[in-house]
Amino acid sequence: MAPTRDTDHLFAAGHSACAGCGQSLGARLVLRAAGRQVIATDATGCLEVFSTNYPNSAWEVPWLHSLFENSAAIAAGVEAALKITGRLKDIRVIAQGGDGSTADIGFGSLSGMLERGHDILYVCYDNEAYMNTGVQRSGLTPLAASTTTSPPGLESLGNPTRKKDLPAIFMAHGIPYVATASVAYPFDVDRKVKKALSIRGPKYIQMHVPCPLGWRHDTDQTMSIAQLAVQTGLYPLFEAEDGKVTARKLAKVLPVEDYLRPQGRFAHLFRGEAGKAELARIQALADENIRKFGLAPARAAS
Repeated sequence: MAPTRDTDHLFAAGHSACAGCGQSLGARLVLRAAGRQVIATDATGCLEVFSTNYPNSAWEVPWLHSLFENSAAIAAGVEAALKITGRLKDIRVIAQGGDGSTADIGFGSLSGMLERGHDILYVCYDNEAYMNTGVQRSGLTPLAASTTTSPPGLESLGNPTRKKDLPAIFMAHGIPYVATASVAYPFDVDRKVKKALSIRGPKYIQMHVPCPLGWRHDTDQTMSIAQLAVQTGLYPLFEAEDGKVTARKLAKVLPVEDYLRPQGRFAHLFRGEAGKAELARIQALADENIRKFGLAPARAAS
């Protein structure tokens, strides 16, 4: 694949994403790492809508719009066509979707793509709800987050379930590469995308991309909030190559309240005793991640 120059913008400016959109930056980072020799598919959702306002397009590579449920299936057809025409050695295929199309509506076609062993990188832009259709909860909405379909009230404190563990599910498919990433760590994104595309077979990267509209934070806080998700242990950064997991250790572990407090979707947790109890549950989830992935900072030698 030809290297991408500093002046190359394969996901062009001028699209209609909201100010502070983490997903638009995520797509730009993915294409910058991938270079020009790619064909991309993209499920219906925010990314498709704001990047392809007819007659314009932000995509500087071949790009196909799929339905909500079949980005992976369309990509599998593209990969099969490239294979039969002998061009797969020179071109990589990237399938893309949001958390709703990945974890819920398109889960079946993605699982099939991985199980069949297609040489495709699937990227999930995880903004933790169905943002394009009105901020409804998805399978990747975190515990206690307020959405239009999981509002806090007398009977509940926001979303009652924890995030679906898609990386673990896809590792169980036996694929050669699975990773998590965050838009706040662009060099890590660059490295993981390049590594994934260097590996033959199915690959999966799940990238955390804040949404100021749905998360209800200031538009200039996108990067700092994404960093806090990682630094608290709520969104651990790791990769698994043939099942062997390596994780990015934290320089310092921060309390989950530092991440939750700036977001309006968690404002209800800072009112009353019930909110305190839910905060303790969320802290326990972060602590579990820190233990599971060995994220705690290394102790200085005495």
